[in-house]
Amino acid sequence: MNTLALGPSWLDPDYLINTFGLAGVLLIVFAESGLLIGFFLPGDSLLFTTGLLVTTGQLDTPLWLVCVLVALAAIIGDQVGYLFGRKVGPSLFKRPDSRLFKQENVEKAHDFFEKYGPKSLVLARFVPVVRTFTPIIAGVSRMNYRSFITFNIIGGILWGVGVTVLGALLGKIDFVHENIEMILILIVLVSVVPIAIEYLRARSKSKKAAASGDRDDEGPSSSTGQRGRHAKR
Repeated sequence: MNTLALGPSWLDPDYLINTFGLAGVLLIVFAESGLLIGFFLPGDSLLFTTGLLVTTGQLDTPLWLVCVLVALAAIIGDQVGYLFGRKVGPSLFKRPDSRLFKQENVEKAHDFFEKYGPKSLVLARFVPVVRTFTPIIAGVSRMNYRSFITFNIIGGILWGVGVTVLGALLGKIDFVHENIEMILILIVLVSVVPIAIEYLRARSKSKKAAASGDRDDEGPSSSTGQRGRHAKR
């Protein structure tokens, strides 16, 4: 099976799996789940392709074992992210931007965590970039450790096992084999949808805030003008 390289070779799931094997998959899942440098890695499409390759026999490891290892890598990655957040604390919000670090990513994850609370650890698993920073924000916020562990395990299993098994199930369908490039691109696009929605919401919110601010600025002056006209009368 030949897949379409999605950008650079180090972002192409098929290339990564064929080059580094299951160990590479686990390392990437671990990094994307809780290390600051892992936010750009192809988690969703990588897991889907892993499941597909298991089904086609190109990855010689039982599916159940792959699922267990992927879930563990995801859970441990979030654990490391949480501990990092607890140690770094508020200084993370003061860290300057660089090529691999953008303050806006931290703020997005923080807003996501504030909006959804503990269950954000489950929901964030399915949102690229946000899933990398959310466990770190949970650590910064000093979320109750028992609650963190519970939602971390649930999220790690639902995402790691769910996406991998989906790839394995769809890998048995001829249409998927014949259109694997389109399927992988579709997965990437679907992964980006939540980010686009959040961006549009934030943009709409800022526009409304700006419009509200303009009305507040105009209010006092217009009322002053009206009082002046009444006084002349």
